[in-house]
Amino acid sequence: MESSVLLEKAAVENLIPQKFPFVMIDCMFSYSQTGLVSGLKIQDSNIFLEENIFLEAGLIEHMAQSVALHTGYQFFLKNETAPTGYIGSIKDIQIKKLPQINDSIQSNVTILQEFAGVTLVDIVTFLNNEEIASGQMKTVLAK
Repeated sequence: MESSVLLEKAAVENLIPQKFPFVMIDCMFSYSQTGLVSGLKIQDSNIFLEENIFLEAGLIEHMAQSVALHTGYQFFLKNETAPTGYIGSIKDIQIKKLPQINDSIQSNVTILQEFAGVTLVDIVTFLNNEEIASGQMKTVLAK
């Protein structure tokens, strides 16, 4: 698991379109043109908590926002404003375990294909080095 933080919460929130209370990432551990590692410590104020369990919808939103962070950081590096993106499709999502309050999760995003504003990614989410969720997403940038 990644341990040094490249971007913290305030910087991350400036790079994604989601705003409180809908932000499901709070740090970025690494970035490359072909991938990213993001993180989230699940706080008691999270809107996707139910009886101290982080729900499936929260995990999927965390995964999607990790893709948005990759795009946002890519545009930031070019000194450009990132356009809004949308989830085009979600495929083969597997959720093996749900994290709990105060757990820290990390998602590894791997860019499989990027063309004309459409990005296809593999995402794997971990809790304490254990894979808890995975899947593919396709995102589309607004024109």
